[in-house]
Amino acid sequence: MKFLFNAGCRNAAAFTLVYWLLSPSLLAAPTGSADYSVHEGYRDVPMPEGFSVVINELDGPVFVNSEGKTLYQWPQKEHRNGYSGEPQGSPQCGDEVVRVTAGLMSPYPPGILLPELDTRPSCTDLWPPEFADEQAEEVGEWTLIERADGRHQWSYDEQALYTSIRDVEPGDSIGGRKRRFGSGFGRDDPAYRIPLAPPQNIPPGFAIQATTIGRMLTTDKNEALYSFDQDTASSTACEQHCLHKWQPIFAPALARSQGDWSILERSPGVRQWVFRGKPLYRYLPESRSWSQLGSDEQGWHNVFTQPAPAYPPSFTRQATIVGEVLANAQGHTIYLYFCADDSEDQLACDHPLDTQVYRLAMCGGGDPDRCLQHWPYVLASPDEHSINRTWTVLNIDPTTGRPVREQDLVSTEYLRVWAYRDRPVYTYGIDKVPGDVHGGGIGEWRGQRNGLRAFWLRNDFMSGILR
Repeated sequence: MKFLFNAGCRNAAAFTLVYWLLSPSLLAAPTGSADYSVHEGYRDVPMPEGFSVVINELDGPVFVNSEGKTLYQWPQKEHRNGYSGEPQGSPQCGDEVVRVTAGLMSPYPPGILLPELDTRPSCTDLWPPEFADEQAEEVGEWTLIERADGRHQWSYDEQALYTSIRDVEPGDSIGGRKRRFGSGFGRDDPAYRIPLAPPQNIPPGFAIQATTIGRMLTTDKNEALYSFDQDTASSTACEQHCLHKWQPIFAPALARSQGDWSILERSPGVRQWVFRGKPLYRYLPESRSWSQLGSDEQGWHNVFTQPAPAYPPSFTRQATIVGEVLANAQGHTIYLYFCADDSEDQLACDHPLDTQVYRLAMCGGGDPDRCLQHWPYVLASPDEHSINRTWTVLNIDPTTGRPVREQDLVSTEYLRVWAYRDRPVYTYGIDKVPGDVHGGGIGEWRGQRNGLRAFWLRNDFMSGILR
């Protein structure tokens, strides 16, 4: 992983056009490769001594502690039957092992014993608090919160900070994620841990959306932004008839050029925002948030502040009736597994080091052989190896679903499997031909809480699915 330190639907045939129209330029979505020289900027803010910012290949800029460990927050979330996560100024992640369900997410009642209690970790076992030493001084948004045991914990904007034991290299964000993978319309999805990011270095009126294909630049109303191949920083080829479809993103009179951002004067007094040398537009026919419809127009591309990490070269992109999915070499759709238990501490159960009880129950009624039949791992060939920190090859025991240690490879049967963020990826046994997505949303709450979702590269014709 490369980091930079700074102390309606269309038919499938229509979708086949998408990959031919995607440009390999720096502003285009990546296919099998990514240019790591392109990274997202951020605004400098005061930080306590020892803290810094790292550019993560998937999540952009993140705050890290003196050991390079990414800092996380656990924002409070409302469920159907209560709240989980942490309110500002009040750490809730404790040292005691939670033993029963909380009944926060339907249809299960509270008080059911959780699985594997003899090995179940506490919240702080997985999420160590970021403690402050006695000489620590508050600065800016960085303040100190007193925990129940009297120790002081760092917080940012009064939200307590933690690290993750899953993170290994500086700036890893294996523990949590910024992106939402669900519809967001329900209250049964878990309260996720989120990597802490510095303020974004973008003008007012803009936003950045984390997607599977990169960190997409949008308006603050989540409208996708586009660039045109024939434009330059000082001139535009989109005039007259072109403007019937494409609306320039105008800059206010007081706006000034800075960093990646400059301004093009289209006509006297009419100023247009320019990002990395390309004037910005909105595609008027679009009705979906952070869409890719405009990229179907020749010469036009979505704009990304940072491309997504490269996926394995043997993987393919497949058209479906609602968009593009990532697929294996045979064209079978790839799926991601999601899991978080219904407990007060909302511990994740989607990592191979977590309990496998939930996954085995969902994919094969507790039978590992049925799981392998219904949801086969995406296997890595003998000559394939990890290519970055996002896409890695793991040795997995197929009977337990757990990683096999290097010293046990000789004596243990194992599979070499591809993993996304250290989590194995799968195909679905019922998918028979490229473009099948029969397994999308299988499991509890459309696959968000304990289930699988397709790895969508593009699905802007269908709201509420994985992006």
